[in-house]
Amino acid sequence: MKSVGFIGLGTMGFPMARNLIKKGYPLTVYNRTPEKAAELVALGAVQVDTPAEAARAAEVLFTNVSDDAALLELLQREGGILEGAHTGLTVVDCSTVAPETSRTAAQELAKRGAGFLDAPVTGSRPGAENGTLVFMVGGSEELLNRHMDLFETLGSRILHMGPSGAGSYTKLAHNTIVGINAAALVEGMSFAAKAGVDPDKLLTIILNGGAGSKQAELKGRKIIEHDFSVQFSLGLMLKDMLLAARDTARFQMPSPMLHSATSLYQMGLAKGLGQQDLCSIVECYEEWLDLKISSGGTPSAQSDGRSS
Repeated sequence: MKSVGFIGLGTMGFPMARNLIKKGYPLTVYNRTPEKAAELVALGAVQVDTPAEAARAAEVLFTNVSDDAALLELLQREGGILEGAHTGLTVVDCSTVAPETSRTAAQELAKRGAGFLDAPVTGSRPGAENGTLVFMVGGSEELLNRHMDLFETLGSRILHMGPSGAGSYTKLAHNTIVGINAAALVEGMSFAAKAGVDPDKLLTIILNGGAGSKQAELKGRKIIEHDFSVQFSLGLMLKDMLLAARDTARFQMPSPMLHSATSLYQMGLAKGLGQQDLCSIVECYEEWLDLKISSGGTPSAQSDGRSS
C-alpha cells in the first residue's frame, strides 16, 4: 500500500489520520503538539520530529492546519516540507486557505518535482470521523485520480473543481454560505425565543420547512442544549469569512450578507467564543435579549417590548 504522511492532528486531522490507519495504510505523523499523536502511534503510526521527515517517508502527504501562515511555515521552515520534498511526492492540503497560498505551495513543490492538490473538505467533525467528507479539489485531475483510493477512504464525494486554487475558492464560497446560514439560524431561533416560542417545536418546523438546512440539522439541537463542543470553531469560521471578504473586495463585488455575518462572528470572538463551536454565537443574542434558549420555552413577558 502507499506510504502516507499526515501533518495537523486537530479536530479534523486526527479522525482523518485514524481512518487511514484503520484502512491499513502505513502512516507517518507529525504534529506541533506531539502528545496529540499518542493514540495514533498506539494504533501503529510512526511519529516523526519534523515535517521534512514526514515528507521523506511518504508518497502522499496530507496537511490540515489552521490558516495560511501555518501552511507556509510548514512548507518553508527549517526542517519543513520543502526540505523533505522529493520527486513523486504528492502533498494534499485539506486546510482552508487563500487560493493564492494554494498556488504558491503548488509552485514551490513543483520546483522539487512534487505535486500539490488543494483539497479542502466539508462535513465537519462527524464527516471526518465517519469517512464521509466531501472533497473539493484543485490541481491536476490526473494526480487526483492517481490517489483516489486515499480520498475514498476519507470521503464519500470527491469533486475536481479546476486548476490549483480552485478547491480553495470553492471552500471559501461554501463557507460564506455556511457562516451566513448559521447566523440566520441563530437569529431566527433567538427571535422566536424572545416571543416565547418553544425552541424544540420551532426546530421541528425549521427542519421540515423551507428554512431547513445542513446548519439546522447540525446546530439546531446544539443551540437548544448549549452544546458548544467543536464541530467547527467560531474562530475558524471568522477566519474563512475574512479570507472570502478579501477576495470579494478584490473582485469589487458587493457582499453585504458576508460582511454582516462576519461582523457578528467578530463580536463572538471579542466575547471569548473563538475556541467554541460557531453556533456559540447564540450567546451574543441571549445577552442582547436577556434570555436563554432552552427546551420547553414559554411566552416571554418581554415579547411585546414591555416589562412585567
